[in-house]
Amino acid sequence: MAALQHEVNKKRPFELAEQEAFLNLIRTAADLEGPLLGVLKPHGLTPSTYNVLRILRGSGKAGRHASDIGCDMVVRVPDVTRLVDRLEHRGLVERERSTSDRRVVIVRISKQGLGLLRKLDEPVMQVHREQLGHLSDDELRTLNGLLVKARKAEGED
Repeated sequence: MAALQHEVNKKRPFELAEQEAFLNLIRTAADLEGPLLGVLKPHGLTPSTYNVLRILRGSGKAGRHASDIGCDMVVRVPDVTRLVDRLEHRGLVERERSTSDRRVVIVRISKQGLGLLRKLDEPVMQVHREQLGHLSDDELRTLNGLLVKARKAEGED
């Protein structure tokens, strides 16, 4: 009996290997997200709001167009504006309308947001080390390569 089949008490084998792989990915992602939530939740963050803060930290003083933030998120969400609203309400980000085009909104991480990320950097890295540190460098490269390949349809570059 396959490991996932046993974990979810499935009586019959999976109909397709692709189905089993997909469900293994979903199960693994859910298992790995738990400890991250444990680090973020006490600070009032979700993985999505944390991701927005990291994107903005990487953007530096220039910030990002509000409309571009969603493109760089690890997990795409339909309403980035709502995430930015929450972060702005907490003083973690700042918004500014472009002087050349009032339709464009620039979002920057605030000093408070930078401070919160600095506080979370090591605990988040520790979670990653604890979760995947038992894999060798070669295994991690292989895993990363396979995950990238799985996201691309045959023939895509």
